[in-house]
Amino acid sequence: MATYNRYAQDDIVISTDRVSTSTWSNNTNNLNTAHTASSQANFSSATSSGAFRIDVFNLPTSSTSEEVQYSVLYGNRVGSGSLDFTNDTGSFGFSAARDVYSQYRNLVFGTELTDFTFDTVTPNDIFVINVNRSRYKQNLKPGTLNLKLTGANGEFILTDDSITKTGSAVITNIGRQFNIVSGSNGIMDGSTLGQTNSGSYGLFYPDAGVLLFNAAAVSHSIGIVVDKGSNTNGKNHEKFYNAISQSGHFILDSEEKITSQYYFTRVKNQEFNYTTNSSFIESDGTLSFSSMNDNPRTYITTIGLYNDENELVAVAKMSQPLAKDFTKEALIKVKLDY
Repeated sequence: MATYNRYAQDDIVISTDRVSTSTWSNNTNNLNTAHTASSQANFSSATSSGAFRIDVFNLPTSSTSEEVQYSVLYGNRVGSGSLDFTNDTGSFGFSAARDVYSQYRNLVFGTELTDFTFDTVTPNDIFVINVNRSRYKQNLKPGTLNLKLTGANGEFILTDDSITKTGSAVITNIGRQFNIVSGSNGIMDGSTLGQTNSGSYGLFYPDAGVLLFNAAAVSHSIGIVVDKGSNTNGKNHEKFYNAISQSGHFILDSEEKITSQYYFTRVKNQEFNYTTNSSFIESDGTLSFSSMNDNPRTYITTIGLYNDENELVAVAKMSQPLAKDFTKEALIKVKLDY
């Protein structure tokens, strides 16, 4: 009895699908609650982690299952809005805010000589939401961003314009770039990208998990007072975090490409009707059970996939045993996802 059967070319089919899930832990659709760590509440030190970013968790940090969902940052091209690292001559303006701005323009442009421009307006400062890498698969899904911000002037919802301007993405060093606009589900409200005098609201980089906001346009719309003083502890990223957390509305999906390989395993009527279990065979070569002589029956429970060296590389388990004898044939579909 043949133990191995080689798959024919027609027995193997490859299919690729894009699968979307919520970016947030436990497949939570709307991240309506946000929590921060008390250890990051220290803004007094110019070099503390809180001076650079605020990590946002899905649960209180006292929980044993809390996870970072995203981080909020503030960047300023000339270093204003946060404390200088030192007070020495020649080091004025070197601060956490300047480092953040430099880091993200270097990521996007590959140089620190280019500044962020939002619909012809080039402000000095930006807000950033950096989604934790473990929270999204291959990329964030364009058209799913729905972020509500709340401030002294009320609230409004931001999205990306990927559906409004299908196929118009700009390609950067960190992948596709879409505009962040007023609207929902990837559709822009009205015909303007943002504030007439302040520029568009921001830029969305789904392949890198980055949402980069024009601080001037956002603060003007919802009433955030951005502190741009030199060598000052402005806590501007905390103000932006409060605008996010107070609204309790942040929806964003991620997606990944899953390739499935199907192996159509054909078991003909003449095959695999006898067991290879040695306990069924006596020392003289006869079968231990006489009923197997004229009417053999086996049960298929497992399918093993082997390489050309007969090394087992994958195992598929049946949901229930499949009866097999000379009167039965079977077609079993084995699926491998990767």
